[in-house]
Amino acid sequence: MIALSVAAALAVFLLYTSFAGGATPSLKPSQLAGHHGKLSVSGYVLGPVTGDPHTAAGLRFKLRDIDGPHKNVRVPVVFHGSEPDLFRARRHVYVVGSYNGSSLAATSITTKCPSKYSPAKS
Repeated sequence: MIALSVAAALAVFLLYTSFAGGATPSLKPSQLAGHHGKLSVSGYVLGPVTGDPHTAAGLRFKLRDIDGPHKNVRVPVVFHGSEPDLFRARRHVYVVGSYNGSSLAATSITTKCPSKYSPAKS
């Protein structure tokens, strides 16, 4: 009976950690208040983009929400690593890193490719 209880508790723990415990929160820049640690942020790159991702100072830029009422919220990002080919200001990106309450130390950046299939502007 005790072994069955221990097995059930272990199963619940494994399910919890596989679904909730290991998840990285995905947020917008305006949702970062109160969050710390590892997370991912989707946003719009504001210029100027400065620095070099292969130096101690890193590549530096700011993110804002892609859309919505909080476009005035800006989050500084410092990135060290390989810069994606399509990365530049005015692009939508997905950044993973560690947030310390004021800036994001990015470990990866993924750019959203501009679509050639978007509707024509009239």
